[in-house]
Amino acid sequence: MKNEEWKKKLTKEQYEVLRMKGTERPFTGKLLHNKKTGVYKCAACGNVLFSSETKFDSETGWPSFYDVARRGNVKLKEDIGLGMKRVEVVCGKCGSHLGHVFDDAYNMPTGKRYCINSACLNFEAEKKIKVRKSKRK
Repeated sequence: MKNEEWKKKLTKEQYEVLRMKGTERPFTGKLLHNKKTGVYKCAACGNVLFSSETKFDSETGWPSFYDVARRGNVKLKEDIGLGMKRVEVVCGKCGSHLGHVFDDAYNMPTGKRYCINSACLNFEAEKKIKVRKSKRK
């Protein structure tokens, strides 16, 4: 997809973060305090990225996850911007910037902290199946 198409599809903030590798201000993201059960998808292409089962409060100001939902749905790239060496997290399907991953989640199963911008994510709640009671006569 070309830049003009992305600009039409995404909000200004989403475009800035997803396509221009920006960062939302800490503690401002719509999904930071979300505690519902479900999956987090790429706001640009709908690719499933993270599960609520691996989300945790890292107290950093951005949604954090200790693992990805499916291998390959997220890719990691070396990022040497801003005078630091970091690992960028991008969508495995559309290549959009999501955030960065750090090896500082010592109390989590993987030790990883995927620090992800809320603007990059859409949340899909797990659908609860309603059980109908059969009417017996």
